[in-house]
Amino acid sequence: MDVMQIIGTGLTAALGPVGAFYALAAMGLNIHYGYTGLLNFGQVAFMMVGGYGMAISVAIFELPFLVGVLIGLAAAAVLALILGIPTLRLRADYLAITTIAAGEILRLLINSSPATQFTGGPFGLPSQVSDNRRFTTTFLEWNPIPAGDYGFSTIKFNATSLWLLVVLWLLVALTAWAIHAIMRSPWGRVIKSIREDEDAARSLGKNVFVYKMQSLVMGGLLGGLAGIGMSLTLSNANPVNFLPQVTFFAFTIMILGGAATVTGPVAGSIAFWFLVAGLDQAIRDAGMLPSGTEGAFRLAFVGLGLMLLIVFRPQGILGNKQELMLNG
Repeated sequence: MDVMQIIGTGLTAALGPVGAFYALAAMGLNIHYGYTGLLNFGQVAFMMVGGYGMAISVAIFELPFLVGVLIGLAAAAVLALILGIPTLRLRADYLAITTIAAGEILRLLINSSPATQFTGGPFGLPSQVSDNRRFTTTFLEWNPIPAGDYGFSTIKFNATSLWLLVVLWLLVALTAWAIHAIMRSPWGRVIKSIREDEDAARSLGKNVFVYKMQSLVMGGLLGGLAGIGMSLTLSNANPVNFLPQVTFFAFTIMILGGAATVTGPVAGSIAFWFLVAGLDQAIRDAGMLPSGTEGAFRLAFVGLGLMLLIVFRPQGILGNKQELMLNG
């Protein structure tokens, strides 16, 4: 078993584009749950409409790439409004049920035969269109990094991966700065008060429904941005990429790093993917499991890790017990 190869694989996943777009998804969940107390079990739905909104706009309707990105983000915002208007006046569990159902309904709809001409069905996009209409073409043309491999030892990135890494982690940094500023503002203080006691916030004259809706839209936009990053990283918008376990991973990342903290989702994403990718590599090297069962073992490992976090470190790595401590 090559220890350096295991460490290199873990760091490549943690510091690469995968770690970055999962950090964005977890930041969106952090706004929903960590700061506002909204139970969103369908973050993958926002990622899906963001990724497909961009891909369909560019690959099918041949719109400019940046317009496609704006359409993907707008689709995520509209989804937040559709889900929030009928549920945010009710108990928190209604939003949880609605969001997890919306994710599966959208995935099955995208995967259906009538939608194939726009979504590519089970094959995804851009497999159903010509090469000159791939939604990644413009983004890759902007890449200023010369072709080749970059890195050291067992940590390697090609020019495309490095370009994605730079752009996505820059977005993560800008998002963290924006969240830090917003949560220190009067709006952020109201959001936190709603998490603690929304009846008290309402008694002070705050329109709790409007604040919750704003929070849901804001976190949904980050989910849509994460979905765009995922589709660009994988060069494919495919229903298989947007399974419910994506939300499960994002929740684990948020709790691991520390809910209601600015840098918690970032640290959580790096730690999570280092452990998961490193473990995958160790299992492959050791031949510990039959071929094809690694995915099931990964889910079991993440589930066990989440259980241990809740029991022994519910506030996460960077969390503050006085700010928020998750419990069973």
